[in-house]
Amino acid sequence: MTREFQTSRRAFLALAAAGGAAAALPGEAVQAQAVPTNARIVIIGAGAAGTALVNRLVDRLEGAQITLIDPRVEHLYQPGLTLVAAGLKPPSYVVSQTTDWLPDGVTLIPARVAAVDPEAQTVSTERGETLDYDFLVVAPGLILDHDAIEGFSLDLVGENGIGALYAGPDYAARTWHAASRFIEEGGRGVFTRPATEMKCAGAPLKHTFLIDDRLTRAETRGAARIDYIAPQSSLFGVPIVAERVRMLFDERDINYTYGRTLRSIDAGTKIATFTDADGFTHDEEYDYLHVIPPQRAPEFVRQSGLAWADRWTDQGWVDCDPATLRHNRYANIWAVGDVAGVPKGKTAASVKWQVPVVEDHLVAAIQGAEGTETYNGYTSCPLITRIGRAMLIEFDYNNDLTPSFPGIIAPLEELWISWLMKEVALKATYNAMLRGQA
Repeated sequence: MTREFQTSRRAFLALAAAGGAAAALPGEAVQAQAVPTNARIVIIGAGAAGTALVNRLVDRLEGAQITLIDPRVEHLYQPGLTLVAAGLKPPSYVVSQTTDWLPDGVTLIPARVAAVDPEAQTVSTERGETLDYDFLVVAPGLILDHDAIEGFSLDLVGENGIGALYAGPDYAARTWHAASRFIEEGGRGVFTRPATEMKCAGAPLKHTFLIDDRLTRAETRGAARIDYIAPQSSLFGVPIVAERVRMLFDERDINYTYGRTLRSIDAGTKIATFTDADGFTHDEEYDYLHVIPPQRAPEFVRQSGLAWADRWTDQGWVDCDPATLRHNRYANIWAVGDVAGVPKGKTAASVKWQVPVVEDHLVAAIQGAEGTETYNGYTSCPLITRIGRAMLIEFDYNNDLTPSFPGIIAPLEELWISWLMKEVALKATYNAMLRGQA
């Protein structure tokens, strides 16, 4: 056993122990005396953000009428989808039941939201219910707009060399089926990302790195070409990270092309068509194609007048203050999670830091006061670069790196300990967050 391995192992075990202790102990919100209220609180969405918030509010408030609206029976641990799509975890790894995470005393309405009337302070569902609220939290996640790519449908995933891991655990498994054939036979792999904002912008890179590593381990890398084609002008939104990824791509003979957006697919001929900023089209042949579609807010957000009017107009993210996540026009509405119209923050790690801010301001509003907590854009991306190695990238609104473990985990180094944070520790922290304990 090498000294480096021993040191890394000790550091990881110390971090895991610290994280486990933090998750087990009640935080300040739990220790605070419950606030008596008869406020009607509606939370749209029972994903990571909505579930974490409702668990915290139940402990903070006494007598509140809290209603959660979400039609999804299953809760998905979305950070695990990249592992499923690389054959490292089964689909069941990311699936649990929505109700498994919900506390007593909360009403769950299993329906889709049709509309919000922020003036009348009502939420309407597609089942015909209308709920009055005093305070509203918008946390429905986002929509994967697969229809925006001509010729693509989810039925194609797993066949004709097409993968799409974002669509859910079954599609992530089908993605691995298609990628496995590419790994076995070689050819050209084309990896994409959309022009819109997206959840976990590191996922396209993770999948590219993992399939490259799978090819190397299968000793078929020499028979394969990998191309990463994206609309952006760099490989990552944080310049120092983008440069590090570029260096790794160069080292591993991964080609990259900027300024091109996937527009259509001909699955029969295996041709993907991209457009550039000047409107010119570029046809790319592929043997394996990984598709990440444009991503947008649910339509009710735009139709209800909750979206930004002058930013992200094609995507519809909620118009909210980046520090408090409070709606800029309706003081009793907050947005949290993927749907929030802020410059950073579409990851589960972001949710962990957003939820206490919303909790603080909502509880303060019930008491007729102002909250004090703020969100600085913290986003974390355990960027897998090969099986057993990752870079733990953490940054804020200013694109400044904000490492949680300075001196232990170097953010731009490929480390075993960073891999374990992703593959082992992250899910435990995520689960504690859902319970309102982290």
